[in-house]
Amino acid sequence: MGDDAERETTDTTAPTVSSTDPADGATDVAINAEFTVIFSEAMDASTITAATFTMTGPDETAMAGTRAFDAGNNTATFAPTGDLTSDTEFTVTITTGVEDLAGNALASNFVWTFTTAPGTSTPAATAPTVSSTSPADRATGVAINRRIAATFSGGMNASSVVAAFTVTGPGETPVIGTVAHDVRSDIATFTPEIDLTQDTLHTATITTEAMDLAGSALASDFVWTFTTGITPDATAPLVNLTIPANAATGVVINTIITATFSEAMNPSTITAASLMLVGPGETPVFGDVTYAAVGTTASITPAGNLTPGGSYTATITTAVQDLAGNALAVNKSWTFTTAASAPAGDNAAPAVSSTNPADTATDVPINQRINATFSEAMNPLTLSTAHYTVTGPGATSVTGTVSYDVPSSIATFVPTTDLAPNVLFTARITTGVKDLAGNALATEFVWTFTTADTPAGQAPVDLQSATTFAILAGAGVTNVNNPGTIINGDIGTSPTPAVGGFPPGVLNGTLHASDPIAELAKLDLTTAYNDAAGRSINVVTIADGELGGLTLAPGLYMSAPGSFAITSVDLTLDAQGDANAVYVFQMPSSTLTVGNGRQVILSGGAKASNIFWQVGSSATLGTTSVFKGTIMADQAITLETGATLDGRALARIAAVSLDTNVITIPAP
Repeated sequence: MGDDAERETTDTTAPTVSSTDPADGATDVAINAEFTVIFSEAMDASTITAATFTMTGPDETAMAGTRAFDAGNNTATFAPTGDLTSDTEFTVTITTGVEDLAGNALASNFVWTFTTAPGTSTPAATAPTVSSTSPADRATGVAINRRIAATFSGGMNASSVVAAFTVTGPGETPVIGTVAHDVRSDIATFTPEIDLTQDTLHTATITTEAMDLAGSALASDFVWTFTTGITPDATAPLVNLTIPANAATGVVINTIITATFSEAMNPSTITAASLMLVGPGETPVFGDVTYAAVGTTASITPAGNLTPGGSYTATITTAVQDLAGNALAVNKSWTFTTAASAPAGDNAAPAVSSTNPADTATDVPINQRINATFSEAMNPLTLSTAHYTVTGPGATSVTGTVSYDVPSSIATFVPTTDLAPNVLFTARITTGVKDLAGNALATEFVWTFTTADTPAGQAPVDLQSATTFAILAGAGVTNVNNPGTIINGDIGTSPTPAVGGFPPGVLNGTLHASDPIAELAKLDLTTAYNDAAGRSINVVTIADGELGGLTLAPGLYMSAPGSFAITSVDLTLDAQGDANAVYVFQMPSSTLTVGNGRQVILSGGAKASNIFWQVGSSATLGTTSVFKGTIMADQAITLETGATLDGRALARIAAVSLDTNVITIPAP
């Protein structure tokens, strides 16, 4: 019996190559670069040798160099002895001589090519940059049990990143933790040894000790801050969007398959074992599996074109986790069918459709984020500070990060500080950005704008510790005993502790019934409610309070009669290409009423996370209505049968009532 158990657990699965740097077919590769290959599992380092990991140049001339294996990242690196020949194609081969720890060999040789950049001299060193962070700079309500992550613009030296990444808490007290660098995604992750201090400003720093694979260091220390909330994150991540969509047909055969999550994920959990693709006859499709923090998107890039007219199934398993260690609740699978004709590949270059601010715009607020809308879905891994830059005045680089809103295909450059007033700035997107078929921008896209001398626009309402709550109430929460109710986020109620209908309702989060956490969240809700109610600059008054049939730009809106309704037709909120635009709706004395089947439609990059409804009394979402944004009601909130809310239902005094509803805290 013991022998049978041993046979059942024996590893007989061949390892695969998950990704390479540079990618197959890459051009303009630096002549002094190092080359990496990442495997799908732990490998036997003794099998990675000069005989099994080779590089050849013109006439199949073998290139001399050293090889190393990083067991922590399952990564093999080849460092050529000297600079490579410029403007030349090279071939790298991993043979079937490499084996995993169980002795399983690669099923077949893995071969990829790249071409070096033209020119005969070693290229000038370009300092790497930090492309994005999670949490974002100045974020509030950050879960106390989460990891801190930073994404770099190019291949980094892992040991230098580990040494350069620190986090401090109150009084500059060092936070004890460990740092890991995921080579595939170029994400460094700081894991605190214990939970972070509640309700406290923390500072994360990556020093100039961090270097890329060519030995170039960060030009200056990169520093960002965030403030913790009072609760850990116990909410499982969700898959919000897939490309191709489920049941899609006519899919191009050279597409990348992507899945966008509801929050930042732990890159080390997204591997060839947790994101898989199978084709006709359940045949596995091998390819590079990667994760892009810019866009919170996992992707698999097939090693070759898919079969025309083939049916494919992609699966993400419960092995993937967010930065707090919460796993996907259930496996997520979706299917699609490729186009039937063989030449159905996408070879068209993407384009920048619009920008915000527009080219040559003047009087741009100094707190403006710089947005570019693309003509199609883009590969988030290519959207970094290496390919999206802002300069001004003159050639002075603006320090910032890049974000990407997948549903709207909007990339945003977020300056670390306010822009200089009355200055001409230049934004540039290079041909390094690519679509999901690997097509690059045909030419570099450049536009300019001139700042004003003041900030402008609405700032988001700071919910502080109430951020993690999908539902917050003063007099309890009731669900009409229906298992169709799903709450993705925390539930809190105070002072009344009563919560009914969970189960059978499903709570993907934590229940806080009249505990200190719920009490503090209620206080923070009151502060946020008063903030929204007290705003008056550039307010737009809606005379009759009816929002149905309107298309509204970002801004502050107040109802003249004291109440808002969406009853006649749907409401459209058009952010006009600004993925960070904010809407605040004020109902000074009365209600918010959404009719049966009515919807709030988001366009132009508008996000539910930046929409706030301050309700003077109570809010009602009608049967099967679809609503967006955070509702902050003085009294009660009622969701009638089948209503869905991408946002939060936060009631200060009375109850929140549910009946077969789905409420999901919106992605940032």
